[in-house]
Amino acid sequence: MSIHAPEVANKILLDEGEMPKRWYNIQADLPFPGSPPLHPGTKEPIGPQDLAPLFPMELIKQEVSQERYIDIPSPVQDALRLWRPTPLMRASRLERELKTTAKIYYKYEGVSPAGSHKPNTAVAQAFYNKAEGTKRLSTETGAGQWGSALAFATKLFDLECMVYMVRISYEQKPYRKSMMHVWGAEVVPSPSDRTQVGRRIRAENPESTGSLGIAISEAVEDAATRDDTKYSLGSVLNHVLMHQTIIGEEALLQMERAEAMPDIVVGCVGGGSNFSGLAFPFLRDRLQGRTKTRFLAAEPEACPSITRGKYTYDFGDTGEMTPLVKMHTLGHSFIPDGIHAGGLRYHGMAPLVSALVDHGYIEGVAYPQRSVFDAAVQFARAEGTIPAPETAHAIRAVIDEAVKARERGESPTILFNFSGHGLLDLAAYDAYFAGTLSDVTLSQARIQELVGAL
Repeated sequence: MSIHAPEVANKILLDEGEMPKRWYNIQADLPFPGSPPLHPGTKEPIGPQDLAPLFPMELIKQEVSQERYIDIPSPVQDALRLWRPTPLMRASRLERELKTTAKIYYKYEGVSPAGSHKPNTAVAQAFYNKAEGTKRLSTETGAGQWGSALAFATKLFDLECMVYMVRISYEQKPYRKSMMHVWGAEVVPSPSDRTQVGRRIRAENPESTGSLGIAISEAVEDAATRDDTKYSLGSVLNHVLMHQTIIGEEALLQMERAEAMPDIVVGCVGGGSNFSGLAFPFLRDRLQGRTKTRFLAAEPEACPSITRGKYTYDFGDTGEMTPLVKMHTLGHSFIPDGIHAGGLRYHGMAPLVSALVDHGYIEGVAYPQRSVFDAAVQFARAEGTIPAPETAHAIRAVIDEAVKARERGESPTILFNFSGHGLLDLAAYDAYFAGTLSDVTLSQARIQELVGAL
């Protein structure tokens, strides 16, 4: 038996003073025009006042901003320092197990209080809402990572929090619900009896397992019908993706310190926020022609919006209450199967990510559920940390790329976002070891049916 020392330090840290003080806004550097959101009623481009019932004005300004950098307010910085900067890790043991010539690094976002990257934007959104007099926030959550992050953030800024949690995840992941309760949020399974859209869907299908599209409709209706409440979204929108770029801005400094700038950047995608948070600061140089870095977005075969969806205007929710945005979509009526990666069960993809895919800057890849858990277990047994099912999609892509590199005799540097730990997802691992996890693949006929009317 031999003990192998890693070639470089396994953990690369920044000190507190090196935490980025600005978010990066990729809209300033896009080499193509954007596609404006459309009003759900008139189908005309929306203005700031159309969004005012749902969002504070500062977030609306950020949504359309063309400034390259936006300062992070001091109270937000203070809250982020509870867990940031986060470590950059070298997966040297996984490299050895794979016998790969690739170098594998990952940004570990599981150190946040909620266990994922989601508080990076939850804290910012809670701050801006508090500053403009909001008393209460409503939101949806899939796997519960976003709901727990917003519950944590609203407690920091003394706001009430109402969470509509997709029913299948409400049942699969009870301890996410417990986290939200600890931080003072109210949580109900969606579709619920609290809203008109929830009651309608329950009447049509009493056994509905729910979807993020349905939960979004409920949260939007909640906010739109109360004067004290605004709506908060954990992914998809431009300002949410921008808040997450603190991940990539930190990673840039850390990869420079490691003298190992990435050839491939990988992340899982559901709505697109954790992928964008890591990728966009590295994409800045690619957009300006200074690098040839590849960007790989990994999604589930059960919900393949990038790889098999249609790039068109669609509603962000099932109830057709949100603006229409141009995105890769499976159709807003799509109800995905209950895979354990609940955070990736969304019918659409962030407009910014979708546009960058359409213009060839980002590649998409889709994986079946069992293959994803194969990769998760392999990573955990090599590196020790148990990944969330969402994160495991990125790990699957990383392992596949590392094996290809070995077979080709290449030595790329791969960086991925370890977006959250899986310590509250152990029931999914139990199902994996019991052999009860199923692989779900949508038929082309079903996809055509879903997107045909868009």
